[in-house]
Amino acid sequence: MAIQRCPWGEGDPLMLEYHDREWGVPVHDDRLLFEFLILEGAQAGLSWMTILRKRDAYRKAFKDFEPASVARFREAAVDRLLTNSAIVRNRAKIESAIRNARVIQAIAKEHASFDRYAWSFVGGRPKRNAWKTMGDIPAETAESRALSKDLVKHGANFVGPTICYAFMQATGLVNDHLVSCFRYRQLSR
Repeated sequence: MAIQRCPWGEGDPLMLEYHDREWGVPVHDDRLLFEFLILEGAQAGLSWMTILRKRDAYRKAFKDFEPASVARFREAAVDRLLTNSAIVRNRAKIESAIRNARVIQAIAKEHASFDRYAWSFVGGRPKRNAWKTMGDIPAETAESRALSKDLVKHGANFVGPTICYAFMQATGLVNDHLVSCFRYRQLSR
């Protein structure tokens, strides 16, 4: 009997690996949470597959997504990154990553960690949905709108409600695997 998974996780081996091992797994590491926030912002207008293929290059270009390191980037770093064909060369997205690193640091200081802050939007534990089809899954929710609004209030950008919801799905704040997917049950335990 074949393993059932979310349809988007089928096909490409890189996407399959991401679906089966990472997407929806609860993340409690500030660095990894920052990574996903930046990658979801970089993905805006593009496919996740594009970003997934560039992920290692992003890690190298953005100092393994260490917020303190990225927060120190200046204009010369932006100019250098704009010449890096291994990442998405979009000035607004690159500058956003730097700005958001500073925002994440401020939030972490204010809330003891970015982890504690992010998870507060779902009451500290994963929200488990029960979607039967891909069409059932919303692009945004009240929680992602609240997270987006608060991040913007703190000075972040490229953090609209849809980007925030994708971030919440990727980092396990919500379990949006379809109920028929083998990962839904594994992550519901």
